[in-house]
Amino acid sequence: MITTTLEEFREELLRTGGYETADDHRPKKRVNPSALVTLGFSLRMCEVFPLCALYEPFGKLTTDKWAHFCFSVVTGAERLGINVKLEGWKQRQEYDGPVVYLCNHMSTIETILLPPVLLTYGPFNIVAKASLSKLPLLEKAAAHMGMVPIGRKSPREDLVNMLRVGVERINAGNSFLIFPQGTRQNVFSKKKFSSIGAKLAEKAGCPIVPIVVDTRCQLTREKGVLKKVFKDFGPVDTSYDIRCACGPIIPHAKAKDMHEQTFDWMAGKLEEWNMPVER
Repeated sequence: MITTTLEEFREELLRTGGYETADDHRPKKRVNPSALVTLGFSLRMCEVFPLCALYEPFGKLTTDKWAHFCFSVVTGAERLGINVKLEGWKQRQEYDGPVVYLCNHMSTIETILLPPVLLTYGPFNIVAKASLSKLPLLEKAAAHMGMVPIGRKSPREDLVNMLRVGVERINAGNSFLIFPQGTRQNVFSKKKFSSIGAKLAEKAGCPIVPIVVDTRCQLTREKGVLKKVFKDFGPVDTSYDIRCACGPIIPHAKAKDMHEQTFDWMAGKLEEWNMPVER
């Protein structure tokens, strides 16, 4: 079996606006789900964090290294027979400048999958829960890679800080990735779709690029004795593919208008994929 490289992945993404796992880059038959499969795939994703922490003190951590570390989610999925599909990314190439990326949040997978994709189109920063940056030896690495930590104890203070930092980063030429649902949700609901991304885009004077993902192959662990320790890594279901679609550029406008347009496209695309949506 041939292993996809990040360079091949990016070349196809830029050339065609999409990517789909080639037949000879995954086994003919999907690997049967099991505890060992879940453990192996989860460890493959988890290794991103210690690798970043290891390279940072020696000044060796770069965004290119980060992208290569994160790309393990693609190769790991393909080795299990999971098809990785991306579409619509020619639309991102239509705008040469920083944007606010807004993406639905289903699992840990998209937080590892998106860096190699988005870095193909330029530098970006990401809003993530503050607890990630507090992992051993990871705080400096997270800051170096542009992570903006957000807690949940003081939402108003976090909003003000994120808008301030976000405008600074966008003005410096970096795009910004936000998961408007805040936490992982199996249902894409308008009630839980925050307007924070649209407010940032309005304040920074840049457009929005909506993204949707289908990462049902490994959702959050909802029950069982392992829930407290391994909540982020539920059982792997190899019957599902990994899908990621880029939407059209939502031009800079009033936050309310951008918010509505973004939600409508994302909801429509997820419905096209037969995924649950609450409008």
